[in-house]
Amino acid sequence: MTPQDVIKMVEEKEVKFVDFRFTDTRGKEQHVGVPVSAFGIEKFEDGHAFDGSSIAGWKGIQASDMLLMPDPDTAYIDPFMDETTLVLSCDVVEPADGKGYDRDPRSLAKRAEAYLKSTGIGDAAYFGPEPEFFIFDSVEWRVDMSGSYCKVFSEEAAWAAAEKFEGGNIGHRPAVKGGYFPVPPVDSLNDIRAAMVLALEECGVPVEVHHHEVATAGQCEIGTKFNTLVRRADWTQLLKYIVHNVAHSYGKTATFMPKPIVGDNGSGMHVHQSIWKDGKNLFAGNGYAGLSEFALYYIGGIIKHARALNAITNPGTNSYKRLVPGFEAPVKLAYSARNRSASIRIPFVQSDKARRIEVRFPDPTANPYLAFAAMMMAGLDGVQNKIHPGDPADKNLYDLPPEEDAKIPTVCSSLDQALDHLDKDREFLTRGGVFSNDFIDAYIELKMEEVTKFRMTTHPVEYEMYYSL
Repeated sequence: MTPQDVIKMVEEKEVKFVDFRFTDTRGKEQHVGVPVSAFGIEKFEDGHAFDGSSIAGWKGIQASDMLLMPDPDTAYIDPFMDETTLVLSCDVVEPADGKGYDRDPRSLAKRAEAYLKSTGIGDAAYFGPEPEFFIFDSVEWRVDMSGSYCKVFSEEAAWAAAEKFEGGNIGHRPAVKGGYFPVPPVDSLNDIRAAMVLALEECGVPVEVHHHEVATAGQCEIGTKFNTLVRRADWTQLLKYIVHNVAHSYGKTATFMPKPIVGDNGSGMHVHQSIWKDGKNLFAGNGYAGLSEFALYYIGGIIKHARALNAITNPGTNSYKRLVPGFEAPVKLAYSARNRSASIRIPFVQSDKARRIEVRFPDPTANPYLAFAAMMMAGLDGVQNKIHPGDPADKNLYDLPPEEDAKIPTVCSSLDQALDHLDKDREFLTRGGVFSNDFIDAYIELKMEEVTKFRMTTHPVEYEMYYSL
């Protein structure tokens, strides 16, 4: 798409509004809309001005003027707005020099793609994330001085078997860890997922599969096609937007929170990835599981920097309620073709073109622009420094003798631990100016606010454990 193509689209679709979208540091999309009378081809040259000081972790009030530069290739018609609205994803640009803002995630991801090409190692990085999510009937929470609570309501949930519902209790529902893959009416969300799939394809995102996931109470997954780093991050943001809004239109609520319910599977975001050069997949070879030495070194880089990566790929305090040893979570930093307990899996594929690795510890609260860029930078460090990951782990890593178990490194167990590792292990991210030290410092400061808030808030389970002592 060119700017001229977008103008033509505006005319043909009788667009009434244009919505400029960008992503903040935490990974939440933001937007500002203009009537079509205020939109023209000059927006692609001059940008759209906005106040960057109001975005958490961004500009101070003394230097707040920023520009949104729309990318014509991202144009689509929003399926939810009452008036015909064309959406454009934007880079955030510094007006003074016309360069991508240092703390803008999409600009950072573009710098990562440019860095890959500058090294001569490869010319394209492909990513294929699998974000899982829950669809609940409703949710409540309250946190104040008088106490705190949260409550999930789901007619599909295993705990609803004895509840009274208007029209009766249907009785068909997935048991705990029983959601993969029973047909309706046990899977009560097929039609909602189908609506999400149609909306995604209408907006230009190719869908490969949709299904109920393992957990009760509405855990789902929609699998979409791989693409290059920035474009695939754009699609991930669009997928989250569509999932949230389709659920909303059905009178339900969707969440990508990694661990919204206790006692069943959490939601991960396994990320498939590979590096290409001159149309050739550099991960394909004749080594273990059809991998090249290049791919093994890439895995070595991911494992070496995994704890620093956790701060970006698992960016919430809730992320570490999913990453708990002994509960079928991908906490062991090992790789395997057969073993889903390893944090890096080699999917079985028929073609060298499809050869890739699957990093299993990330979760869908991650900012996709930052997460994909950070994983690529870690992998490239492995390639540049020939960091071999050692032997594959083809045993069940959940059931090892203690002496073997102790030898396998693990991911972080808390967000503050991950932020500490990021602070100490950051040089691989700053190469080529992809991540700046200023950005990393600001990111750590922003996330430590979440850690502190969590540390200071009394939790209901603490009453259960300590009230009578």
